[in-house]
Amino acid sequence: MEALGQQGRPVDDVIADLTEKRTNDVRWADGKTFGMVYDGGPSVHDVAERAAQLYLHENALNTQAFPSLAAIQREVVGWTASLLHGDDAVAGFLTSGGTESILCAVLAARERAAAERNITEPEIVLAETAHAAFHKAAHNFGLTIRKAPVRADFTADVDAMTAMVNENTAIVVGSAPQYPQGVQDDIVAIAELASSVGANCHVDACMGGFVLPFAERLGREVQPWDFRVDGVTTISADIHKLGYAPKGVSVILHRTKQSRQYQTFVFDDWLGGFYASPNMQGTRSGLPMACAWAVMQHLGIDGYVELTRQTLINADRMRAGIMAIDGVRVLGDGQFHLVAMTGEPDSGVDAFALGDALLRRGWYHDRQTPPDNLHSTVSNTNTGVIDDYLEDLAACVAEVTGTTADDRTTTYATLE
Repeated sequence: MEALGQQGRPVDDVIADLTEKRTNDVRWADGKTFGMVYDGGPSVHDVAERAAQLYLHENALNTQAFPSLAAIQREVVGWTASLLHGDDAVAGFLTSGGTESILCAVLAARERAAAERNITEPEIVLAETAHAAFHKAAHNFGLTIRKAPVRADFTADVDAMTAMVNENTAIVVGSAPQYPQGVQDDIVAIAELASSVGANCHVDACMGGFVLPFAERLGREVQPWDFRVDGVTTISADIHKLGYAPKGVSVILHRTKQSRQYQTFVFDDWLGGFYASPNMQGTRSGLPMACAWAVMQHLGIDGYVELTRQTLINADRMRAGIMAIDGVRVLGDGQFHLVAMTGEPDSGVDAFALGDALLRRGWYHDRQTPPDNLHSTVSNTNTGVIDDYLEDLAACVAEVTGTTADDRTTTYATLE
């Protein structure tokens, strides 16, 4: 383990070293990375970077000291609630990302179930496609997981979920859309199921919260999923995904302030005075909050509609191009911006070998299983490169047919 140097170093030398460290990072600015970073264009970069400079050092731990951050949070939450058809009663907070928003939703559901229904052994009912963060939340907060299978089209099997709901159910989960194949669960049925036992219904729209409202404006068919659906209690939506703000900022929305209070920790039995924390963090950087505010203000509805239009063009072209290549196919009938690709049965195309070949040409995908497949979150970032991608894909399919990748891992994690 290397020790920190005794003497400091010149600024230029430090920055040169940091620049060098990025050599092997994915080249998202080239449009060849499907996910991780979302590029809204030069003016979005500019407004975010200027906002970041203004709020680089500000701390949202105490918004009495930084009332501007209180206003920023209130306004961003309000704008997001309006997009998702919330009324004036809807309340929420900003978080560091989708995982934290999901943690907050599960914690609030557990606390509400204990306070209002005297549940001491809470359970969470979800489909096997629900995000792994729900399992993390159940582990952290002591809920039992009831995991239902999905249907052949990869949507949640609500009949199977119905058999799992009982008097201990604290929360039932639906996704709009789910991450692995990009299809949308039947939120109306899931919300009705949750309501039948007085449980919370959480809609995970971390991927869709800043796509579906604008896709609907573009005339694309979107099944009901937001606060227009009776029984939806909470929604998570990530501004740092297709909201095009820098990492990391997400929104957790509650239908009522009473629901929101269940996620807030309040404590005054120590020598430091009154302490209240609205989410998992104490100290929170003001930088991502300000960047989200600036990006949303800069883009407005029209800007988001245009970015979503281009995103959907990219994704539709990618799906159609994949299906036109012998040996590969798309999993599920995704209608939005998520694409999962695998080898056709008996084609001799190993998805992970295909991913390795594409990576050698600079194209980065996440790897999933089962079945083995390559996952893409398509966005405006990929504008202008889809035809190049499909040309390389066809060449890589021919190259790897009949071969198998040695590395079968699907790691999507930080382990050290």
